[in-house]
Amino acid sequence: MLKILIDNKDGNVWDISSLVSAVSWKTSRIGKAGSLNFTLIKNPPGQDRTFKYSNGDIIRVQRAEDGAKVFYGYVFSIDEGRDEEVKISCYDQIRYLMAKDTYMFANVTASEVIQKIAADFNLMLGQIDDTGYRIPSMSEDNQTLLDIICKALDLTLINSDRNFVFFDDFGALSVRNVNDLLLDFWLGDGGLMTDYTMKKSIDSDTFNKIKLYKESRMWDPYFAMDTDNVTKWGVLQLSQKVNENMNEAQINEMLTRLSTLKNRETKTLKVEAIGEPQVRAGRYVRIWIAEYGINQPFLVDECTHSFEGTNHTMSLELKVI
Repeated sequence: MLKILIDNKDGNVWDISSLVSAVSWKTSRIGKAGSLNFTLIKNPPGQDRTFKYSNGDIIRVQRAEDGAKVFYGYVFSIDEGRDEEVKISCYDQIRYLMAKDTYMFANVTASEVIQKIAADFNLMLGQIDDTGYRIPSMSEDNQTLLDIICKALDLTLINSDRNFVFFDDFGALSVRNVNDLLLDFWLGDGGLMTDYTMKKSIDSDTFNKIKLYKESRMWDPYFAMDTDNVTKWGVLQLSQKVNENMNEAQINEMLTRLSTLKNRETKTLKVEAIGEPQVRAGRYVRIWIAEYGINQPFLVDECTHSFEGTNHTMSLELKVI
């Protein structure tokens, strides 16, 4: 069971747990705000006449039995009509990062990029791990704030091989190293898992030929190529511009890192399971499936929790990193 509170920001906080059904909470690892959708029954018998709901109201969701935090966000859409059901859509703080702006950064970490943007837009921060790698320069003209942040984290991964996840942690924007986010339980045979499907692909993020170039020397690029995988898959080329100040050793190091990251099949696992609110996009969860010889942690790419009465289920899209 969930405890759901709505804060009108005028001093009134209402417990709407008994009025809500069909709750869905979704998180994505990259490029999307966390969302909460639910159906509210309006005008029930005995309802306080001063009760109201409006866009911008704060929504707090926790598990009733132990207070486990689920969602903290804001109402963005209200869909109602003649009947008693009202469909309400909410987003967490990351929704405000869909605004566009122009930034120029030099010698900054992704952590510092996030801290700067959060300060400029009055957003609350939580735990911000030091991402370490200093980005020589970033010039972003009228880009969404979230795209700027994702680019800074991508550059950190490519240049340092350290993977960080950016998310809203119950009302506070946070940056964490994914290696510190392994859950302390497993899903799989004989556990919480109820169904699964496995997909292997070279269609979306697989490259066996990497081309790096400087804008001033486009005719003299740097290459890395896996001839065995070219024979198997054909040429799948990634072409990318690098910073003008990088030397040959740094470029070759980037070629090696990109080859390690990209020159392989992408493996995606979809799992249906009994719900556990600790599971969200960006966390690691260990999966055990004897049929495929799987016994390892997977990174949660997308996670959808569904709550209906006392039933709590979740659908996970998982990725091998």
